[in-house]
Amino acid sequence: MTLIVNGERIQETEIQQEMERLRPRYEEVFADQAAEEREAQLADWSRENVIERVLLRQEARQNGPDIPAAEIDAALAKLKEQYDTPKALHEALGLDSDEKIKEAIELQMKTERTISRIHAAAPEPSEEEARQHYEENKEQFKSDEQIRVAHIVKYVNWQTDEATAVQMIGQAHEEIANGAPFEVVVDKYTDCGDSGGDLGYVMRGQMVEEFEDVVFNLSPGQVSDVFRTRFGFHVAKVYDRRPPTIPEFKDVKKRIVETLREQKQEEALGDHLDALKSQAVIEDA
Repeated sequence: MTLIVNGERIQETEIQQEMERLRPRYEEVFADQAAEEREAQLADWSRENVIERVLLRQEARQNGPDIPAAEIDAALAKLKEQYDTPKALHEALGLDSDEKIKEAIELQMKTERTISRIHAAAPEPSEEEARQHYEENKEQFKSDEQIRVAHIVKYVNWQTDEATAVQMIGQAHEEIANGAPFEVVVDKYTDCGDSGGDLGYVMRGQMVEEFEDVVFNLSPGQVSDVFRTRFGFHVAKVYDRRPPTIPEFKDVKKRIVETLREQKQEEALGDHLDALKSQAVIEDA
């Protein structure tokens, strides 16, 4: 079915392409819906997205800022660098001449700058709004538990086979068990001796899982037994643990303001599109 927006014909293929673009994320979020219901809603959302895109293009074409020819030529030259021949570029974009490509580039630039103008007109978040957001969403800013950890590692690779690595890491562990300072033993045995094997403060998700499963179960001052990861054999020592904490408002204010600014910009764009739709003639043909 063809869609007509202010007299401009939009083929069903454009809506189908939008559906396929949205489908992976959409089906993940709405997996609990019945397939038929989900497909119908996806089609509706895709149709609305296409209508909004067309309305923005129309406005940009009519009221968008002039784009200097040099900028358009530069953009075309950059596009051509990605293809072996002009024909390959034309086929990839579905356009049969450089002039048509330049028209498409110009319209894209005008559309992007129209959106930027709408975003720029959105009000800035106030101090009060930022503080209210902080108070209502404190848990979102909570940092994960952190530990300061160091390790001795013997890699298993083309230079050191598994048996040799096990023997050497075992010797290191035995020396520590007999009273030698961990920091001294590191320098004697480790294959990764920067900063005495000290990895600093780390959170879960920063290291490989096999390493984290051991070190996050150690107390400050405790040395692990020998353990294996995909890299080789380790002995680790935890120096300190920092519990999850909520930062003060001043420490996250900049991030909050940026989040609220983006929200206000999207709201401004949504309001603008609603106004365009209220005045548009949209038909199915």
